[in-house]
Amino acid sequence: MNCFKPDSDRSAARALARSGMIAAMYVVLTMAFRPISFGPIQFRIAEALMLLPVLMVDAVPGLFIGCLLANLLGGGVWFDVALGSVATLLAALFAYRWRRWPALSAFSAVLFNGAIVGPVVYFAYVRAPGDPVNAAVLLSTIGTVALGELVVCYGLGLPMLHGLRRLPERLFCD
Repeated sequence: MNCFKPDSDRSAARALARSGMIAAMYVVLTMAFRPISFGPIQFRIAEALMLLPVLMVDAVPGLFIGCLLANLLGGGVWFDVALGSVATLLAALFAYRWRRWPALSAFSAVLFNGAIVGPVVYFAYVRAPGDPVNAAVLLSTIGTVALGELVVCYGLGLPMLHGLRRLPERLFCD
């Protein structure tokens, strides 16, 4: 499947529309499952969409914008909104880069969200202001965020990708 380079105004418009639809799906899934989408232990179902860059580059900006909007709507502090969205952007870019290896693409979300979102969640929502940093709790928060990503990306994202690959290519490409 080769959906990576728009070559006309029509395909550029379609790429923009696909990005917008992916952003909308991310927001809807995040808000529909809000109780498990936020917090130190989270299973953000929308993160299954992190495997879409394996099929189409249009997913990268869609995932970034979707995450940004979902985090804004979720009421996160500013650095959670910003850094969480950057983590999603990096994970999506690496998922696209590693698209030949879907299991590695799925791991990009585990890696970047654990490394970036885990500490953000700890400092924004777990640690009380003025309290000393508790390394064990910080590592636990990183671990629970990464574990949530692992469950969603491998348990939902990879099967979704497998199912989408069975669909006709024309559904994804111009």
